[in-house]
Amino acid sequence: MVAVSTNLKAVKEFGIDPNNAFGFWDWVGGRYSVCSAVGILPLSLQYGFDQMQNFLMGAHNIDDHFKSMPLQNNLPVLFGLLSALSKLAPHYQQVHMESNGKGVDIHGEPLPFESGELDFGEPGTNGQHSFYQLIHQGRVVPCDFIGVIRSQQSVFLKGEIVSNHDELMCNFFAQADALAYGKTREQLRSENVPDYLIPHKVFTGNRPSTSIMVPSCTAYTVGQLLALYEHRVAVQGFIWDINCFDQWGVELGKVLASKVRTAVHNARTRGRVISPKDGFNYSTTRAINKYLEGKTQLLYPEARDSFPINLVNGP
Repeated sequence: MVAVSTNLKAVKEFGIDPNNAFGFWDWVGGRYSVCSAVGILPLSLQYGFDQMQNFLMGAHNIDDHFKSMPLQNNLPVLFGLLSALSKLAPHYQQVHMESNGKGVDIHGEPLPFESGELDFGEPGTNGQHSFYQLIHQGRVVPCDFIGVIRSQQSVFLKGEIVSNHDELMCNFFAQADALAYGKTREQLRSENVPDYLIPHKVFTGNRPSTSIMVPSCTAYTVGQLLALYEHRVAVQGFIWDINCFDQWGVELGKVLASKVRTAVHNARTRGRVISPKDGFNYSTTRAINKYLEGKTQLLYPEARDSFPINLVNGP
């Protein structure tokens, strides 16, 4: 058995030989730990170390670029100033929002502006019928589009004029163009759009986006993208004078959740309801009691495995 930990003493107490432990620095936050042992070990077991070595080389390429490239040509710096990879958007969501969602600067003084971004995204055209309406005609939301030149498995069906990958890339080019230039009333009139529909079909344009194309989706290029966005977060932190490497904002909810857990346990085992004396506000007290009331048929006299094991061991 092996372990990944910053605490070799605890590893030994757990019963694992410290010589079988992969260590990493205790100051590496979870969101920055993909390239450390805690990230690379399980990923290597899944994909093989050769692939993950390519991933690390891609990340190192951007690390070196960030360190040595002049500011005017430095991609993370430019990204920071500008403010599919189906899991890239959720990953960056955590990296940025947990790092730069701060209300005070590094000295503890309130910021005179709002920091951080609201980050979200989808692979392919999944976002087209969810949030594209908002970014085209609602509030202005700066966008990043990431495209791949060579598909891993392109499908070209008989009767189609382009492959499925070409179709995705056509949308890649079109969406950024539509955001930039929009569509005017004059253009709509030239297309004989009825007057009553024109206000609804106008696109203002002048909406910022960044388009990134990589040669192919490989471990190396994914490593480059990951490092590029991590360094972007750091650059924004430097500009805003905030600490990107703490996350005190997540602590309060976790502490209160522990308090709720104790109250739920006591209410169940002592046959009582939550009261104001438990220290929760009125709405939370009502909500917890409603939750407990709806689960009165489930009794937990002691901890036990309640998984329907017959689903696994059935005929």
